[in-house]
This record gives sequence, structure tokens and C-alpha cells, in this order.
Amino acid sequence: MSYSTSPRIATIVFAIVIFFFGLNHLIIPEVVVKEVPSFFPAPVLWVYVTGVAQILAAIALVLNKQVRLAGYLLAAMIVVIALVVHLNEVFNASSQEQQKIEVIFLAKDIAIAAAAFFIGSKNE
Repeated sequence: MSYSTSPRIATIVFAIVIFFFGLNHLIIPEVVVKEVPSFFPAPVLWVYVTGVAQILAAIALVLNKQVRLAGYLLAAMIVVIALVVHLNEVFNASSQEQQKIEVIFLAKDIAIAAAAFFIGSKNE
């Protein structure tokens, strides 16, 4: 396997994971909507919008089309979600255990956003 093949495979694997995250939003929105902050209007709509955005980004990455745009937009969306949803929950958790879980979710989202930024930056 050549050096240039490994990043392509990693991008496809990343895209598959993102695709399943997006699909999860569309298949079980009643579970995902529980994570939408109460101050957001039309919370179910946000679940569907973010799910569709994730699926579209995944498709772009797999097809190797508009990878920079898809990577950057996906990263920006995930950073906003991390800050608005998970960081908010870190400070407003009902228990110390829930706070620890939210810190893990926050770290996961930041790592995924970093990977999306990296993928986008490699396709300039």
C-alpha cells in the first residue's frame, strides 16, 4: 500500500463513521433530540438538519468531491455542537458522573472536528 493510499482509506473509514452518525439522527431522532438544548427552537428539525449534513459530508468524502468544503463545514458544525451542546452540559450536569460523560462527549467531538479539519486541509 502506497503512502497516498493510506490517507484515502482513512478518509473513507472516517466518512463511514460520519455517515452512520448522520443516519442515527434520521433513524432514531427521538433519542438524539434529547441532546438538543431546550433554548433551541424546533429541536427535531435540528436533529434532521445535522443528520443530513453529516450524510452529505460523508458522501462528499467517499466520492472525493468538494472534500475541502465538506471537511471544513463538517468540522465547523461539530465544533458548534461540541460548544453549544456538550460544553453547556459539562457546566449544567445534574451529577458528577453525568459531567464526566459530557466531558468525554466534548473531547470526542473536538477530536472528530480536528480530523475533519485535517481531511479538509489536505485537499486544498
